[in-house]
Order: sequence, then structure tokens, then C-alpha cells
Amino acid sequence: MVALGALALSSCGVLGGGDDSESGTVRIGSANFPESQLVGEIYAQALEAKDVTVSRNFNAGEREVTAPALDGSEGDTSLDLMPEYTGNLMLYYDPNSKETDPQGIYDNLKGVLPDGVEALEQSAAVDQDVLVVTQETAEKYDLQSIEDLKGVSDQLVVGAGPEFKNRLAGLQGLEDVYGLEFKQFKTLDAGGSLSLNALLDDEIQVSQFFSTQSIIPDNNLVALDDPKNISIAQNILPVIRSDVNTSEITDALNAVSAKLTTENVTQMVKEVSGSSDYKGVAKKFLQDNGLV
Repeated sequence: MVALGALALSSCGVLGGGDDSESGTVRIGSANFPESQLVGEIYAQALEAKDVTVSRNFNAGEREVTAPALDGSEGDTSLDLMPEYTGNLMLYYDPNSKETDPQGIYDNLKGVLPDGVEALEQSAAVDQDVLVVTQETAEKYDLQSIEDLKGVSDQLVVGAGPEFKNRLAGLQGLEDVYGLEFKQFKTLDAGGSLSLNALLDDEIQVSQFFSTQSIIPDNNLVALDDPKNISIAQNILPVIRSDVNTSEITDALNAVSAKLTTENVTQMVKEVSGSSDYKGVAKKFLQDNGLV
């Protein structure tokens, strides 16, 4: 069995209600995987360095939970700021979009966000959703791309986070675009230890991870090519409620985005996956880039 390291942060919270924003506190959320929590911590420390009071609601859940908590569409505004990904957030609000160009995705995202929510500058850091198999599975079925799963997918079990089931970059796209039908779908986690261990133990044969995760090369996993581009550009960026945003907050967060790259995010994710020292890794990034 492989452990990815505890994801617990002392400041993690549970979504639901609260009036911190009314007292000037910026409530920062994250999704339930290490990269999102790391970027959330970077945002938190960057704002604290500007004397902005923050609270951390990390590991808050999938987008279907965090987006309504940010935009208030379900009567809950328990989040003010989220690290997000351009492509998947655009598809959340505009599921019929055909945009694939990174700049076009960003521009469209800004236009489809609900009133009261705004996207700040996107970073150069890109984290793609990737479909992975073990080296043994790749060799057994001669797999190099997702298209190669045609004709064998009905023999394979796919496992991933619950959101994978209904997303274009997940089962929906695999079925509608690639014409694949899997033997079974198992609900596990999004690129975490549950999915990794199930893959390595051959309980599942296919899973979805994130391109910046070092566990892909570390475990000799094979990332399958996506020739039909169901996984679109996913630039990391801050999304914030307008009623808590200020020019100082915008400047601080945009300065972070200007320094995030695919390379340094990949390295930082590797570091926190082994140590869970989110605060230390975030602090070093901010110091090394002159942001604190």
C-alpha cells in the first residue's frame, strides 16, 4: 500500500454558514487534493503578509460543493476565495462551451461567472486531467492513448473521484467522445491514495490523476494521450467574491499568479505529498519570489 501523506491542515474547516466575511475576514477554500490546498495556503500567506485577515476552509470538497459556496447559488456563501482551474470551472458554468484555446477559455470564463464573483489573473501553471494506467496494463493491452481503450474498456474497471462520473474530462467524455464503456466505475478519490492504491493493487485498471503529480512517474504509471482533447486547458487562478475583494487583495493574488509555473507547482506538489508541510512549502515559495 502507498500513502501519499496526511492531508490534514490545522486550519481546515467544514463548509456551512458563518459571517466571517462581514467582519473583514477572507474565507479561503480549497478542493480536496494536495495541489488545491497548497495554492490555497499560498494565497492565505500572501494576503496575511498584506495584513489581510483570512480563515482557511481547506479540503472543502469537489467543485459541485465549493462553487455554490462561493457564488451563493444555493443560499450558502461560506467561501470568499478559491484556487480554481480555468477549463473545468468554465465548463461548470457553461457546459456546452466548445472553447479550447487557453486564452479563449479564460475570457469565456470571466463572462460566464455569476454576478458577484470574479476571476483574477490566470497563472502560467497548467494542470491537466490525465487518464492513467499501470505499466503492466499498458503493456497487456498495448495502450498509448485513450483511443487504444476502444475494444478493451469493457474488461476494465475505472476508479476516480465522484465528480469524474459526470464531467467531459471524465466518464461523460470517454463515453460520448471516445465511445468507451467500462466494466464498472468505482467512486474513490481525485488523484489521491485511494485511487493510487486501487490502481497498484489491480482493483481498478484505469484512473484519473493530475499532470503535475509526481506520483505518476514515481509509480511508473502511464499517462494516456488524449488526441480528441476532452481535457482542456486548466490554468490555475484565484476566483473571489466581489464584495470582499479590494485593489490590495487583487494585487497580492495577481502577483502570486505571475510567479506560478507548471514546473514550480509540480515540484511543490511533490514536496507536500511527501511531507504535508503546506505552510512551509508555501512560505518558501513566497520568500523565494519576493512576495513576502
